[in-house]
Amino acid sequence: MTILKTLVQYDFLNDKENIELPNSLDPFLSTPNELAKEAAEHLQSEKLISIDHNFGLDPQKEGRPIGKMFGVLVVQDNEGHLGYLSAFSGKLNGGNHYEGFVPPVYDGLQEGGFLNKGMTELSVIVREVRSLQKLNDPSVEDELQNLITKRSKHSKALQQQLFESYHFLNSKKTSKSLLDIFNGKQPQGGSGECAAPKLFQHAFLHNLKPISIAEFWWGESPKSQHRVHKEFYPSCEEKCRPILGWMLS
Repeated sequence: MTILKTLVQYDFLNDKENIELPNSLDPFLSTPNELAKEAAEHLQSEKLISIDHNFGLDPQKEGRPIGKMFGVLVVQDNEGHLGYLSAFSGKLNGGNHYEGFVPPVYDGLQEGGFLNKGMTELSVIVREVRSLQKLNDPSVEDELQNLITKRSKHSKALQQQLFESYHFLNSKKTSKSLLDIFNGKQPQGGSGECAAPKLFQHAFLHNLKPISIAEFWWGESPKSQHRVHKEFYPSCEEKCRPILGWMLS
């Protein structure tokens, strides 16, 4: 129960007397319902404004500005009380864990894990490739090509092992691996690290009933895609549609 008290924010509703619960839950709606909006506004005003991270909103803030997608999931506990869980997509301040936010479905950064070891080994190969490329010497071409092949195989094997480590629950607590969810097709990098899968995973693990969800961008827009500060967005199609289709089945 200690975990739930830490991660579920109960005191967020402005009007506790006239609450209308939505009839359905759809993470792919462009505009969330009022209940989810209220949870998002509460997170923004109570938590996000104080996070020690440069979101690009304060020109005096040190560090490279990086905006972030956040999500809130309104849930109902076994006693009928409404609260919400919060999550961020990917990493925050270089880590998977941040106080008050749900943990990742799988923590690839855990100490002693295969990913850290594998990335260290990969970085060694990358440095060797770059060193040989700088020589611009035809006599080392065979060695260079062998290293490039080794780098590619190592990277693919590492990604495959990472995908095999992700398992997602549905409301009946039935688990399914990421690779099974994608029916053997190669998932995109970062699949399972978005806010929505994290939120539903935590809810199902702790017997919380999902009621409504909202995801929004906080901070400066990335160069890769246009994002607007505080604007709501649906869950992504490529990474989240298959996963959430299973989790909400």
